[in-house]
Amino acid sequence: STNVENLGLYYMAAVDIFKLVRQSENRHLYVGASLFEIYGGKLFDLLNGRQPVKCLEDSKGKVCFPGLSEHPVNSASELMERIEQGACNRSTGTTSKNADSSRSHAVLQLCLRKNVGRRKNVEHGRLTFIDLAGSERGADTAQACRATRLEGAEINTSLLALKEVIRALATGDSMKHIPFRGSKLTQVLKESFVGKNSQSIMVACIAPNISNCEHTLNTLRYADRVKERDPQTGSLSSKVASAQRLSAPRKSQQQHISILEQSGDD
Repeated sequence: STNVENLGLYYMAAVDIFKLVRQSENRHLYVGASLFEIYGGKLFDLLNGRQPVKCLEDSKGKVCFPGLSEHPVNSASELMERIEQGACNRSTGTTSKNADSSRSHAVLQLCLRKNVGRRKNVEHGRLTFIDLAGSERGADTAQACRATRLEGAEINTSLLALKEVIRALATGDSMKHIPFRGSKLTQVLKESFVGKNSQSIMVACIAPNISNCEHTLNTLRYADRVKERDPQTGSLSSKVASAQRLSAPRKSQQQHISILEQSGDD
């Protein structure tokens, strides 16, 4: 929105980006925008007639999107026009809770590229916004058609896969195996979590009314996981580290008791 009382994250971020690009030391950069959705485990380009897009990794482990179109933008207002254009192509539906419910996750990418020198169009940096579709209870789609119920199940599956990735990163159980291949959503987000020089921020959308108290608490717990590992050092927060130290003796005792019980049965 360009309403001065509610500009929105997209617009405010774009204003800051273009302010930086217009500085003399950054005149060699330009901004390109891409917008796609993750629907039913597949990617579709919302700025190119919903053409299919692939999500692959190159030899260096960088996530790439073959088939995704990129459009140059020169101002925040021009970016908002692109977003509105893409929003018209996004998958939506009706549930008992929402007459205009998003049936997909939307991903907006703002790429800064060099436009001088021998190697033009080389990516200098990237800012990615992911608009996650909300999780759905079966009761909310019980009266909906089969396609809507399947969409809800796919949304929940991808959000669960993201939760497992965040849990693995936060608890440090196995930093060598993070389940990014659990869904297309986590594959797309892999570089945001473990890419070189990457930083991630989660913005939780919650409601103040008491009827949504359970949903609000679940959302805040979900988002709180993101803070449990330092993105720069990879080390756990002191709270999580101390909790792990306290739980380690308990796990050892439980294993010892289990071994004794098995010996007794023999």
